[in-house]
Amino acid sequence: MKLDEILALAIKKDASDVHLKAGLVPVIRKHGKLRPLQNGLPQLTNQEIEEMAFAMMDEEQRSHYAAHKDIDLGYGVTGLGRFRVNVFRQRGSTRMVIRNIPFQIPTIEDLKLPSIVSRIADIERGLILVTGVTGSGKSSTLASMIDHINSTKNKHILTIEDPIEFLIRDRKSIISQRELGVDTRSFAGALRAALRQDPDVILIGEMRDRETIEIAMVAAETGHLVLSTLHTIDSQESINRILSAFEPHQQDQIRLQLASVLKGVISQRLARRKDKMGFVPAVEVLICNQRVREMIEDPQKTKDLNAVVEESKETMGMQSFDQSLMDLLTADLIDFNEAMRLASNPEDFQLRYSGVSSGDQQWSDNSRLKSRLKDEWDKVGGLEIDGSEEEDE
Repeated sequence: MKLDEILALAIKKDASDVHLKAGLVPVIRKHGKLRPLQNGLPQLTNQEIEEMAFAMMDEEQRSHYAAHKDIDLGYGVTGLGRFRVNVFRQRGSTRMVIRNIPFQIPTIEDLKLPSIVSRIADIERGLILVTGVTGSGKSSTLASMIDHINSTKNKHILTIEDPIEFLIRDRKSIISQRELGVDTRSFAGALRAALRQDPDVILIGEMRDRETIEIAMVAAETGHLVLSTLHTIDSQESINRILSAFEPHQQDQIRLQLASVLKGVISQRLARRKDKMGFVPAVEVLICNQRVREMIEDPQKTKDLNAVVEESKETMGMQSFDQSLMDLLTADLIDFNEAMRLASNPEDFQLRYSGVSSGDQQWSDNSRLKSRLKDEWDKVGGLEIDGSEEEDE
């Protein structure tokens, strides 16, 4: 069976991922569960999987795979779709895991992200982080934010990805997409070069090392909007992860630098929908106002960031994971067990759900949010709530 035939069947069945392993029929992940692609398909051999993998690699990629035993690839099939492929060795045989990347970039609304995410995407300069564990939807969120900018602003947007996932067409903005291993050799090298390529917005697929973090913060300091990801579970851990990349004697300086450039952190966990039809994101949002900047600068206060997030839902549009889960539960999108599974503080969440902690205004609806956001957003470099960007005649 050919790879494209397997992928066509997987797309037809609305699969998010395809697993190919010697001795098994192709396996798909649909709505979070693994299942055989189709009854009656033959088991794959190691030779068949190797041939499929090598057919999508060029000579340099084959050399990389031979040396490192794994590789990330982008793969497109005309009329079918685009896929992110990881090829790796296990017990001496070749394995492939293939992620389906939709042609159509989802909007912020499609992804059911909080509306404040579009306000964050409207920020003109600084550093914005999207964080979460592997498979939590970070790439889709970043793509939706880039598409929002592309649809509303006249910018040069430069992305550095490993591999390129969503193909972004020029709209109001000019898009330059560079792929690691194809168009550049490293995130740090491409980011350093990006500063000479007249970008307004820079997307870095992942901040993997100290050098990339340093250059990203410099780019944010010099007037660019920089978006990137970290594999961290929440805003507080994200800040600690960046600080931990540096030597102890550098940390005071890095705290000051990070506090000045960081504009927001969006952290995600995927919650299984109550109707079993996929997932919906639970989202923590941190906005860097003056209070948050002071807490980043002071090591004794950084540990209290999560409390500030929860206290600032109405005034700033921030929200904790538990507040997000409560909203999803109230909207009947998830059930109580799923909310408890993902809650940061399950015991506290259960108390609040039971109504024991009544009168807590921080967990109420934010219908008055819009009227109270304007002054706070001006302080972090956001746009007017009711303002719009004027186009040149």
